[in-house]
Amino acid sequence: MGNRLADAMSPYLRAHAGNPVDWYPWGEAAFDEARARDVPVLISIGYATCHWCHVMARESFSDPVLAHELNDRYVAIKVDREEHPDVDATYMAAASAFTRELGWPLTVFATPDGRAFYAGTYFPPQPTRGLPSFRQVLAAVGEAWRERRNEIDQTAAAVADALAEASAARTAGDLPSAETLRQVVAQLAEDEDRVHGGFGGAPKFPVGPVLRFLASSPGDGRALALRTMRLMGASPLRDPVDGGFFRYATRADWSEPHYERMLTDNAQLLSASVELTRAFPADVAPEAIARGIIRFLADTMQLPAGGFASAQDSESIIDGARNEGGYYRADLETRRMLEPPGLDEKVLTGWNGLAIGALSRAAVVFGDTTSLASAERAARFLLEHHVRPDRLVRASRDAQVSSSRATLEDTGMLASGLLELALATGEARYAVEARSLIDAALAAAEADTGGHDVAPLPFRAPGGGDPVLAARGLALDDDPGEGAMPSGVSACAHAVWTLWLLGAGDRYRVAAEAAMRRVAGAALVRPIAFGSTLRLMARSVAPVVQLVTVVPDGAEATAAGVGAADELVRATRGHEASVTAIVTESQARAFAAAGFELFAERGLLHGRAAAHRCTEFVCALPVVDARALEALASVDGDATDG
Repeated sequence: MGNRLADAMSPYLRAHAGNPVDWYPWGEAAFDEARARDVPVLISIGYATCHWCHVMARESFSDPVLAHELNDRYVAIKVDREEHPDVDATYMAAASAFTRELGWPLTVFATPDGRAFYAGTYFPPQPTRGLPSFRQVLAAVGEAWRERRNEIDQTAAAVADALAEASAARTAGDLPSAETLRQVVAQLAEDEDRVHGGFGGAPKFPVGPVLRFLASSPGDGRALALRTMRLMGASPLRDPVDGGFFRYATRADWSEPHYERMLTDNAQLLSASVELTRAFPADVAPEAIARGIIRFLADTMQLPAGGFASAQDSESIIDGARNEGGYYRADLETRRMLEPPGLDEKVLTGWNGLAIGALSRAAVVFGDTTSLASAERAARFLLEHHVRPDRLVRASRDAQVSSSRATLEDTGMLASGLLELALATGEARYAVEARSLIDAALAAAEADTGGHDVAPLPFRAPGGGDPVLAARGLALDDDPGEGAMPSGVSACAHAVWTLWLLGAGDRYRVAAEAAMRRVAGAALVRPIAFGSTLRLMARSVAPVVQLVTVVPDGAEATAAGVGAADELVRATRGHEASVTAIVTESQARAFAAAGFELFAERGLLHGRAAAHRCTEFVCALPVVDARALEALASVDGDATDG
């Protein structure tokens, strides 16, 4: 038996390298072997910080007797869901035909052509609570394979057909009005837990995309987001020592968390709390939460090379034994004597883009150098190691790059993060890199000549989706749904909207609107699953206000203040605008030269820092003090009210 996982990029796969199971990594070789032996395929999907994945590994995959049975009757594939999100999405959708209890570890049985015919999640070593043991499942599936092959083939074909039909389902609709979005906020409020915060009952997740939508929705939306963030921030879901948030809680009062900590959750909660800090400057809770997350990201999650780890484990070794959450339940003094839970040091492009964007926005609102330096370090790492002339890299660890295809989320999230960094630093080169990523996704969609039942999405992942799935006709359209984080569709749509606001061209606005229309029907029916799309819809119906404040060259425009222009810069940071940039005179020229027309002819006024406030590219005369800037906003408000 060969050890095919020992050199894997994924820490999750490496953790299984010593199993007696003859694991294959995701790829053609496993399916070739299954076809040659005419045996079913077991596809086991998880990730490095998944608690129940660890449990099943210890209980079943480390058992030599069970492993012998598995090796004899199956070809076993181990998949890191974060390295191969397309694979995970496809088989998670297939699993929904067999169980309502979806999650990880995901255990899928498939034919040698990759079509699922049975699936579940965690299976125990002994039957318990109505669950069969994993050994019983293996025996039953093996018997069905030998004796009822026709039924298996029919089930596999029906599931594959249902997936293809669902992928092409019509979800299009008209763009909503501001009033419709207010009704969506009211709909979400009906599901609010007024006692503990959050939405629904147990288990309870922070639902970052929805909180970001609410935090950017004036009035009732922001009030709902503020209540939720305050209650979550004071709950067991948040680590009181370093400020990071855990993935979810098993109880409605946020107690008994599942203690793994995800980069995606913390980046989005940082974005939401920063927006709430700007909207509610007198409330100390959002800023305290934001600064705690900044500290957690910079001190715990950022790797020496610059990128961010994807997650931190829930387990650690305490007194010689594995302990779930024990480290996090300890106070600061006790933790200093304990080994902290390990990091999944896999650097994911899209997830890092979320963190870069959140930290960059925090730098603008707080005038904070720490968050800006952290964002720039991560961006430099990704631009050097993940953005390549021939492709965008999905994942890496140390110097090892994954062969997995970058997804649309990688393009959209990184582009959005780089645009926020461009606005925070005043450096046009980050915006140019973002535009290049988006242009590649637009070009890939334009080159897609396949048949479509509805208007195709305006973005496609350059290079296409997972080739193993595609070869078997199992590749799905990019899923626009967003539970725990933005979809690739909405991430790209946010990026193109920002590019339009910066004056990169009207085609970007058209692409954003096309993406919103494509998923509007589903988003308005199930808002809890489309928070990022709803946030873009809210951006699109709000008055378009573009604010560019230009300071003299040689001034620290972003973080440390600009001397005599401090008051104007502070007013700019707190101003309600669709897009805000604080740049030096030479930086404004660089943006304009790079094709961002918003910055054309934006300069100083009589040698002094000047704010240029525009309403959909129609600009008022520049002003040089904070009171005059606020007066411009009042004029707009009066005109709107009338």
